[in-house]
Amino acid sequence: MAAPKVAVVGAGVIGLSTALCIVETCPSSSVTVLSAQFSPNTTSDVAAGMLIPHTYPGTPIHVQKQWFKETFTYLFAISNSAEASEAGIHLVSGWQVFKSTPKEELPFWSDVVLGFRPMSKAELQKFPQHQFGQAFTTLKCDCPPYLLWLEKRLKATGVQMHNRKVADLWELHREYDIVVNCTGIGAHQLVGDKKLFPVRGQVLQVHAPWVKNFIRDGDGLTYIYPGIHRVTLGGTREKESWSLSPDPSTTKDIFDRCCSLEASLQEAQDIKVKVGLRPSRQCVRLQREVLSQGGVKLPVVHNYGHGAGGFSVHRGTAKEAARLVVECIAALQGSSSRAKL
Repeated sequence: MAAPKVAVVGAGVIGLSTALCIVETCPSSSVTVLSAQFSPNTTSDVAAGMLIPHTYPGTPIHVQKQWFKETFTYLFAISNSAEASEAGIHLVSGWQVFKSTPKEELPFWSDVVLGFRPMSKAELQKFPQHQFGQAFTTLKCDCPPYLLWLEKRLKATGVQMHNRKVADLWELHREYDIVVNCTGIGAHQLVGDKKLFPVRGQVLQVHAPWVKNFIRDGDGLTYIYPGIHRVTLGGTREKESWSLSPDPSTTKDIFDRCCSLEASLQEAQDIKVKVGLRPSRQCVRLQREVLSQGGVKLPVVHNYGHGAGGFSVHRGTAKEAARLVVECIAALQGSSSRAKL
């Protein structure tokens, strides 16, 4: 069989990292990324890119931990390299604070991040409304630079990138041997996934270079995440809202909530508002499927539905998707050798 042709549909963090893992795992394959939007116009460009896992109720915890660990290890290596600045990856220390002590004082990921410990009484004095807290160091991806860095890596390996809206995966069956669906919220329409729903997120990006530590309320709604150039303030989690228009009252609410955690933010300058739709479902859809029409078969690998946790597990799920592509290639090679017999 000639070099298998693989199309990856979608160019957010999941699509680009999946394409990269496929190239690394199957160097003989020919990979093309197809997407209606590339950075800076993807949902991933709005994400804060903090490595603090979101829990998927429908996925075993040991699997989620493995995805997170693989992602953390991969990005930690980049953060320790000369490419850290270009890739927009850096370590950031801070606090996760709770109004009451959570049921799980040790989250499943506590031994993957660095230096995880309960906050001292003295530290908690900074947050008088909160009773309990955790301090740790994790990684942050500044999203547009990281996506551009991934694109550059892909182009260097010969991967083609085409601006193309795919309306139906089947339309690719004449050009490609395998299709990988990384379309995020687009999968709602593209493959009719009714288990997938948007969770609207509105965030602010501000100039406040003195803010060096992250602060996250344990409910996950209010957070302050310092990046290399700007600080991300959040946020919202609005289920089933498809609106991409910024809401001024929400902007004020986010700003006020963040200022209550870090009063110095009242001096923040140059506030930009961003909105994205997190592709949410009970569990990430990571599986093989074979589409067939009139005796013609098209192997498909799905990797979407990461919700609020895409950056935290993107490399782990990309590696898993690449492994599924290897299985598809083996099946195709098996059927082509049987055909010769």
